[in-house]
Amino acid sequence: MAEPLPALPVLMRGPEIVAMKVAAELTGLSTKTLTRWCVSDGIGRRSSKAAPWEISVIALEAKRSGDQAALEALRRGDFGSPLVRRYVDHLGLDL
Repeated sequence: MAEPLPALPVLMRGPEIVAMKVAAELTGLSTKTLTRWCVSDGIGRRSSKAAPWEISVIALEAKRSGDQAALEALRRGDFGSPLVRRYVDHLGLDL
């Protein structure tokens, strides 16, 4: 049986992007867990297998909250959605 395909990454904009190490420090989660979430839930992206992960802090917070609807809104690029704005406001981002 083939492995499942990775989730499409959420769309992200500059101010919300953090490096893997920063995401681990912010959450207290391991880089292994965060990498798994990047692949399975699309909270991060990288341009090639050797490139570093870029993680959306908005998507990371939505994932930590179990908010699949907000993740789907981010995948659609619906940054104005109340589902997304909730996390933007919580994180104090100016987007």
